Amino acid sequence: MGLLTLIYLLLLYACQTELLEYEGGDVQIRIEKGEEWLHDFPVVLGIKKKNPPQLAIWLEDTAGNYFSTVYVTHKIATQSWRIAGGNRRKEALPHWCYTRGVKYDDGLYLPTKRCPLADGISGATPQGDFEVKLRPKDLSKRFVVKIELNHSTDFNDFYPKSAREGETNYSGGKEGSGQPAIVYAAFVDLLSGEKVFEAFLVGHSSPDGSSGKIDKDLSGLTTALHIIKRITVNIR
Repeated sequence: MGLLTLIYLLLLYACQTELLEYEGGDVQIRIEKGEEWLHDFPVVLGIKKKNPPQLAIWLEDTAGNYFSTVYVTHKIATQSWRIAGGNRRKEALPHWCYTRGVKYDDGLYLPTKRCPLADGISGATPQGDFEVKLRPKDLSKRFVVKIELNHSTDFNDFYPKSAREGETNYSGGKEGSGQPAIVYAAFVDLLSGEKVFEAFLVGHSSPDGSSGKIDKDLSGLTTALHIIKRITVNIR
């Protein structure tokens, strides 16, 4: 598979999307927020802040081989967590981390402050709907778009704050994820004549970030299932 020679990233709020300009063959990845897009994150002394999720978007070939990261949120790309108690947040987006396959000096598969990802593919998650535009000149005509999302401290009865390390529902402790990251996938066939490809929820990631595997059992998830309303990949 050839290299993706030209990727354009443009993150816009829903009210600004009319400003985008597309050419024939451009690919638009559009993410529509769900009712749980913003999550109450505890800051200090009972004060909470409305945070959008951590997010990664990347491309794979149809055999599941990693191709390229399109976008990832700034905090995980640079390890700029403000309140994490020293936790590197390996449980935040483990499917993307392991699929990308880059192992760092501390043995983890997520970027470090010393070796962050390039600014061109990272940024803050918008507070509302947004889209990413890319122009896949040398990309295969058939590929998969993957999206992984996760909220910090999104605890519920199945993934409680009290879960201990080593237990199956442990997710990083009191500053961890709570409910694990969720993963969506869209199979894109540029030869099909179709213009819109829907991304579907395929499962959740490892709760504690110890592997890159996807678990299809969604029975323990509650609010995490409502972070996203819809994800589409649109051929312009």
